Amino acid sequence: MSRYASRATLPHCLLHWAETSPNRVYMTQPMPGGRTLEITWAQAADQALRLAAYIKGLDLPPRSSIALLGRNSAHWIIADLAIWYAGHITVPLYPTLNGETAVYILEHAEAKAIILGKLDGIADGWKDIAPVLPAELPTISLPLSPRADVPQYDDIIATTEPLADVQLPDADQMSTIVYTSGSTGRPKGVMHSFGTMCSVAQALRDTYKVNQDDRMLSYLPLAHVAERAVLETASLYFGFSVFFADKLETFQQDLQRAQPTIFFSVPRLWTKFYLAINEKLPLKKQKVLFNLPLLGKLVKKKVLTQLGLDKCRLAITASAPLPPNILQWYRGLGLELLDVYGMTENYGYSHGSRPGEVRVGYVGHANPGVEQRIAENGEVQVKSPGQMMGYYKDPAKTAEDMTDDGFLKTGDRGEIDPQGRLRITGRVKELFKTSKGKYVAPVPIENKLNVHQKVEVICVTGPSQPQPFALFMLSLDAQAELAKGHLSKDTLTQEFTDLLAGVNATLEDHEKLDYVVVVKDQWTMENGFLTPTMKIKRNIIEDRYLSHADEWLGQRKKVVWE
Repeated sequence: MSRYASRATLPHCLLHWAETSPNRVYMTQPMPGGRTLEITWAQAADQALRLAAYIKGLDLPPRSSIALLGRNSAHWIIADLAIWYAGHITVPLYPTLNGETAVYILEHAEAKAIILGKLDGIADGWKDIAPVLPAELPTISLPLSPRADVPQYDDIIATTEPLADVQLPDADQMSTIVYTSGSTGRPKGVMHSFGTMCSVAQALRDTYKVNQDDRMLSYLPLAHVAERAVLETASLYFGFSVFFADKLETFQQDLQRAQPTIFFSVPRLWTKFYLAINEKLPLKKQKVLFNLPLLGKLVKKKVLTQLGLDKCRLAITASAPLPPNILQWYRGLGLELLDVYGMTENYGYSHGSRPGEVRVGYVGHANPGVEQRIAENGEVQVKSPGQMMGYYKDPAKTAEDMTDDGFLKTGDRGEIDPQGRLRITGRVKELFKTSKGKYVAPVPIENKLNVHQKVEVICVTGPSQPQPFALFMLSLDAQAELAKGHLSKDTLTQEFTDLLAGVNATLEDHEKLDYVVVVKDQWTMENGFLTPTMKIKRNIIEDRYLSHADEWLGQRKKVVWE
């Protein structure tokens, strides 16, 4: 039996698989020139221990915070483990942060060093971050890092002996500080222990039967707990293979290489897949072909193969609801999308839909070991094995977000059905009041509107207005088509008018939207309108647009172009 068979922490897990499956490939990393780098479990452990020995040699104070900045890569995960083997705490930074927020996190976390990973200044915020990084901060460059003037990973691995005296952590020790993306205000540092990080394994084993033969593609940010829980933690705990996406242009190729058996994504991408297939094979034609006895199965298989999901047995969606028609479409293909729900504060370990027990619009049952309840104000409250240790340097905020009996106040409103499945109905603080004194919950309306292939992001707003209205941000493809004359504003105006009428027919009178505004700017993570998990920052958007509401109302149009 392996000396590390307990898999009590992620550092235990890596050594366990290095001992029991040394030559099995753990990670496959795309490299420049179209080649790929395969890293076995034994190699991953060896490199992590060599990097750990180098970090130890920096003579940092015990339990120092070390920042980890970079897009997803095999070396990001190895660096995460090396920091732990060296006895320190990982502080992952979103690669899309602006310079101001990056500096705030480094200072707040009191980072004593930084490890730079895959960055290019095109798909990330490196150009904004680079000029403001403290010059005195000890820096290490991983492969694919933009810095060649600091100690390099390959040199460190080639010249440093592996750490000999490995002190493995206890489950209750702090492992990481994860800074929330924050839809309002400064990001908060959420402290997690090694034990809370491994808590997610129970549901993955018992409910989803995750095992060593599974495969995943990593592309959602590892700096966020969702990817860190479902991919990093799960792969280390269960010993399955991980493939990495190179860039947006090669995503389909990377997906085909991975042939994932588990695919974890967000509604935005599930919707893009759906719309892309519909452009090639219109829904009317699909309906005919899918219903043909023998041919229907072949066509469905071909669609899944084209998406790179024909081997997928577990399809997970999270962060926001998917429209029911898209969920049903995937189910018709033979892919049952399972909604999961969690927060940074409980390491994403809260709720999940179970195979065969999905109820559309619900995020599923409480995971094993999780307690759930609805407070008097409609707020969902959760007590989870993945519960945080608290907010770093902010005991007052920790006390504010926890109940006296240890439940986390999620800030989400919800309801629980007789089978125990949870439905999220909006945010407690997102309700706004119109000038008629009526309260409106924007999220359910946004979900109803989110079905047009040319619209990327939607925000329903209208506090102090007679009726709510919606802001539409067009997709980059739609903007390009308009600029080239391949698409007309008149066509979109009519389509948006019809969409508005259809949605309004399903709403209460006080919820009906007066009009839609097509905004001219792109909302991005870089300009602060979206969080790194692609959620809208409602307060930022409202600060930018609400001052124009009276003018738009005065135009008496159903669709206004900014």
